[in-house]
Amino acid sequence: MSRRVKDYVDIADQLSLDELIANLTELRDSMPADCDAELRLRGDEIFGHRITISYFRDQTAEEAEIEQRYAEQSREAKEQELARLQAELGVVCYAKPGKRNKLRIVA
Repeated sequence: MSRRVKDYVDIADQLSLDELIANLTELRDSMPADCDAELRLRGDEIFGHRITISYFRDQTAEEAEIEQRYAEQSREAKEQELARLQAELGVVCYAKPGKRNKLRIVA
């Protein structure tokens, strides 16, 4: 399963124009072809301005492995919590066969 991750790059506002152009050119050359890059000016007069570039990239194998591990743990924790709540309330929720988008509660 290939998933795309949104990544961010911040560039400080204390650069000369030539340095900024060089940084942006280098960044553009290092991005994947179909990254849907977006440039925004963020910040204010008090904390300063910065240029933020967001783009999509493919998820690395390590990131996919970590996400899969946490997704399974999250699903198991939700199932355990649902079972605990159902046992506490004595209520079982199920979808009635043949009917879609309707939930029947049996006490």
